[in-house]
Amino acid sequence: LPPPYYSPSPKADYKSPPPPYYSPSPKVDYKSPPPPYVYNSPPIPVYFHVPKVEYKSPSPSYVYISPPTIYYSPPPKVEYKSPPP
Repeated sequence: LPPPYYSPSPKADYKSPPPPYYSPSPKVDYKSPPPPYVYNSPPIPVYFHVPKVEYKSPSPSYVYISPPTIYYSPPPKVEYKSPPP
């Protein structure tokens, strides 16, 4: 009789007060830090716009390398058609 009476007592006392009392306390403290996190959010979008503009600049440089190749191809073809006649 003594053993079973000693088991349910500590189990019920340990499962009721600790969890509910420890849960609401840290939850309220966790709601305070969010404000500073909102102040850190605006700078992120501004930094994301800068790399996007720099990535659009190298694109024209690639187009400038394409025309020279085509311009170098027609000249030899036209010069080769002139000597025969």
